[in-house]
Amino acid sequence: MKNKSTIYIVQAAVIAALYAVLTILQNTLLPGSASMAVQFRVSEILTILAVFTPAAIPGLTVGCIIANISSLSTLGPYDMIFGSLASLIAALLMYLFRNVRWFTLPVLSALMPALINGIIVGFEIEFFFVEGGFHFADFLLQGGLVALGELGVLIVLGLPFAKIIEKQRLDKKLLSAQQ
Repeated sequence: MKNKSTIYIVQAAVIAALYAVLTILQNTLLPGSASMAVQFRVSEILTILAVFTPAAIPGLTVGCIIANISSLSTLGPYDMIFGSLASLIAALLMYLFRNVRWFTLPVLSALMPALINGIIVGFEIEFFFVEGGFHFADFLLQGGLVALGELGVLIVLGLPFAKIIEKQRLDKKLLSAQQ
């Protein structure tokens, strides 16, 4: 019999490693594409795993911390704190809404990273990195740009990825050990 806590830790570690490596690799090959306000962080496809396993919650959070403390992160310690907090909250909400489906797809869950990152990272950018003080209209612009990148990844890549996971029954074979 498999030890559920060991499986949980391994799943979280694999997700964290994949997220960090994909983000750092993307930023190395395409500088800024995974770390600027308007970004299409391909590693965000992994957030859809929070629909299938609670191990994705710490996995995505730790992966985001590692990616954001890498020397390639342009926002430095602020992004380590705020970006990682946004990942944690988004993953928690994704898991919470995992059974809410629209045409059999976890659309509400897929919207959570866009909403949460738009708010938290949008605030982070406007408050810490834009000169001239905090302006609500600019916060909406910054947050909207962050959310747009998240939506792009999760709608274009994440929802089809979720469908493939379910169609191939990978959610039952690999990801359901601790639910």
